[in-house]
Amino acid sequence: MNAGSEFEIFLVTAPGLESALCAEAKAQGFRTPKAVKGGVTVQGGWREVWRANLELRGAARVLARIAAFRAFHLAQLDKRARKVAWEMILRRDVPFRVEASCAHSRIYHERAAAERIQTAIEETLGARASPDAELSIKARIEDDLCTISVDTSGQSLHKRGHKEAVAKAPMRENLAALFLRQCGYDGSEPVLDPMCGSGTFVIEAAEIAAGLKPGRSRRFAFEQLASFDAAAWQKLRDKGGGAGNIAPPAVRFYGSDRDAGAIRMSRANAERAGVAALTEFKQQALSALTAPSGQPGLVIVNPPYGARIGEKKGLMSLYRALGQTLGARFAGWRVGLVTNETWLAEATGLPFGPPQGPVSHGGIRVSLFRTGALP
Repeated sequence: MNAGSEFEIFLVTAPGLESALCAEAKAQGFRTPKAVKGGVTVQGGWREVWRANLELRGAARVLARIAAFRAFHLAQLDKRARKVAWEMILRRDVPFRVEASCAHSRIYHERAAAERIQTAIEETLGARASPDAELSIKARIEDDLCTISVDTSGQSLHKRGHKEAVAKAPMRENLAALFLRQCGYDGSEPVLDPMCGSGTFVIEAAEIAAGLKPGRSRRFAFEQLASFDAAAWQKLRDKGGGAGNIAPPAVRFYGSDRDAGAIRMSRANAERAGVAALTEFKQQALSALTAPSGQPGLVIVNPPYGARIGEKKGLMSLYRALGQTLGARFAGWRVGLVTNETWLAEATGLPFGPPQGPVSHGGIRVSLFRTGALP
């Protein structure tokens, strides 16, 4: 693999959101996007890897698939791992670690497989392995085919670098972005979240409208690779990694919550993200909620969902109140609701179509329920 070669890039996302991420990758101009289990594949080189990390809101991480070969036993795995051009990918002075997974293969011992690949890298390149290394090599052996990838992201991409304050059970930014996309949001309409927690939906919507790239404030594991070109990366970052709105959007973004601490968190997070001027956060009860003046847009909300039987009655009342308020005061607005039970969505009385999902959120399987414009 030389610096200009192309390879398969795997964009990881939560199962259930592959088609939404595929649509985003296509819209951002990535070549031959294809939704597969657990993510999306695209074709490109290292510049596309950088751009995927910088631009894509729905990806959880970006894996560069650098090698693939058949291996039927550990000695063969060792031999073929030594033929990978590691000097084109890794640096001798940067520690690395290897993770392996095996399925339906004659090589079934994952730890032994990882150790063989680690030794091959150490002895052919001279780099040092460390269990705490940020740079991760991932080997997947399935049906005797070993695919070796470099995790180019490091920390999960939902960590944009802006949200220091988080509420209980926060919505991950990459999930929020794909739920917004599934609701048809494109940055041209106002968005309101009446139970905003730490402000994720509102801030994500404002960033999309402002044309801000999600990875603009953080660093990535690919900056430690041999293929990294600091000057080219800086040039890509300076121009934002692609086209986007430069003028401030004409619409605003609203969050409310009955908890004063949540409102403080949301405001602080919006300030760090650079969208404080586009957002309004207000402490208020659901019963006080009214539609902002101006054009209708999207209400998107991730209300509490209880796992215990005794919580059902209180949740029914909350969802019913939410539906009554939106139905009475938000004519022309669409609604997106994320919850784990169909009966909770039905308790709102809102005209939801078939749900999207389910998707795992914090270990709970949730679905997105959507309406058209409310009458």
